[in-house]
Amino acid sequence: MNAVLGLEDGTIIKGTGFGAEGIVSGELVFTTQYTGYEEALTDPSYKGQILMFTYPLIGNYGVSGNCMESDAVKAEGLVVREACPKPSHHLGKKTIYELMEDEGKPGIAGVDTRMLTIKTREHGTMRAALINGSDDGEEAVRLARAQKSISDIDFISQVTCPEPFKLESSCRDPHNPLNVVLVDCGRKLSIERSLLARGMDVTVVPGNSSISTIESYDPDLLFISNGPGDPLQAQDAISAVKHFTGELPIVGICLGHQIMSLALGAETYKLKFGHRGANQPVKDLETGIVHITSQNHGFTVDGDSFEEAEVAVTQYNTNDKTVEGIAHKYLDMFSVQYHPDAHPGPMDSEKIFFEKVLKLAGGKK
Repeated sequence: MNAVLGLEDGTIIKGTGFGAEGIVSGELVFTTQYTGYEEALTDPSYKGQILMFTYPLIGNYGVSGNCMESDAVKAEGLVVREACPKPSHHLGKKTIYELMEDEGKPGIAGVDTRMLTIKTREHGTMRAALINGSDDGEEAVRLARAQKSISDIDFISQVTCPEPFKLESSCRDPHNPLNVVLVDCGRKLSIERSLLARGMDVTVVPGNSSISTIESYDPDLLFISNGPGDPLQAQDAISAVKHFTGELPIVGICLGHQIMSLALGAETYKLKFGHRGANQPVKDLETGIVHITSQNHGFTVDGDSFEEAEVAVTQYNTNDKTVEGIAHKYLDMFSVQYHPDAHPGPMDSEKIFFEKVLKLAGGKK
């Protein structure tokens, strides 16, 4: 099937379509990971974005269905150099072609992803449109230019859970039950798994939950999840963090890190092309250790903008010195920009991060 990708700068790329026929639009973003395409495509943080892999061959070990980070593919579309038609893995149940078709999402192959990655790095992230079933490049460019800015769209409401629900840990301590309220701004399921594995029950609530709703679950700790879009769209979550600061331990990952920073008086800004991949180096200022991390974000925190001197930057990205972690000096509050839960990516920081969460919640290390 014919397919075409159009960018807002007028670039037209024609290729071979796979997956579902149709038209999608969003920011064209690239990720440098070479495995974990199942996890990445189902990460709610990619809502509103067309995902491009810099690694040239995607789909070679198939799709198992065991590694999904949500209930469906959340990226708007997929751009690859080559999509593998005949994967080889004993757990593989379908091909990347079948995944995209089953999920109603378009993909395009035969694309010079190296050229597009260099263009993105030089000129910044651009709006794009992908048409599967046509090679009308002018129409694709028109659709790309017609999009709203990502900062003007509320993506959180499109990926959050519709109502609260509770997950009970199979290894909970009956003498010291712990309940974490996880504010779902577009959570990855691996966050739930890491919390449950350490004996914490998890009550998941929608991203726009009121303060009274959160209070009704009597949490031992408030956890703000990852998610898509501009953190300034998360005004309900920002208000919740402001209210519970000093009353509850609060922890955040990715978008949750940005939300906590905004609540503590900082500012955020959009990166030129973001951090997306499984090999981002992050230096811990306390230990001096550099962790290799999994990341997916287009916005970051201005470390010099905190109104409170009690907030410290604890980690930074060694590539561009952007903020990767903060902590309150006197209150039980900390957050990281990367994904210690990984999936895909290295698990270097999973144990360190989540055992610290367990300790703040009142559990044993």
